[in-house]
Amino acid sequence: MFPSLKFKRCDAVTAAWEGGYVNHPKDPGGPTDRGVTQATYDAWRRKKGLSLKPVKGISTTEAEQLFFDLFWSPINGETLAIGVDLATYDASVNSGVSRGLKWLRASIGGSDVQTIKAICAKRLGFMQSLKIWKSFGKGWGRRVADIQAKAIMWSLAASAAPSVVAEQLGAEAAKKDAVARRQNAGSVASSVGSGTTVIGSSSQQAVDWTLTSIGVVIALVALVFAWRAILNRQQAEALRQVMPIGGVN
Repeated sequence: MFPSLKFKRCDAVTAAWEGGYVNHPKDPGGPTDRGVTQATYDAWRRKKGLSLKPVKGISTTEAEQLFFDLFWSPINGETLAIGVDLATYDASVNSGVSRGLKWLRASIGGSDVQTIKAICAKRLGFMQSLKIWKSFGKGWGRRVADIQAKAIMWSLAASAAPSVVAEQLGAEAAKKDAVARRQNAGSVASSVGSGTTVIGSSSQQAVDWTLTSIGVVIALVALVFAWRAILNRQQAEALRQVMPIGGVN
């Protein structure tokens, strides 16, 4: 079954995001090449009875075989609907098979496009709960937006003409833009509301503390609105990028 065209298609998208060798000090994965961490590479080679070696410089062929064995096969990628396969596979590579499958199972029930959106929403929610979101959030958001857009486009293109796909993607992008504008407005309004500073005497400390606490809450709300606006803008742009022009991308 390896390498199936279905796997190759999804892995090509994921591999583009995984990139080459990195060893970011804030990334708990440590040394990583082609999306393969050293720990994952060591475990995979041990299981195959191979000697250990640095992950840096792992070949394309070996990386594909590893991803097929450790991520594609466990999610039964061959059985998943077009588009849902990409959303589940990329989530599993990025956040682990157990989470990818959990998000898939929790998202089933509607159309394939709805399933894709739900998987990506749950994935983003998990990412935002991580302490390193501040360092990697924008990049992660762009990745999920790209995966979601391509997955939706693939799903629609499986049963609709390019003109219909383009129309539906355009409508979805317009919705995301509108939501982002409302969220930006909410962020600005919250920021203005948090700008009041109260300076009082010692007898007013309790009141001052309460107002300060309210200001902190308002500032946090503004930050949430701002992040949501960023994510929706990223998703709108990603949808526009994959809109077919005279054919399916």
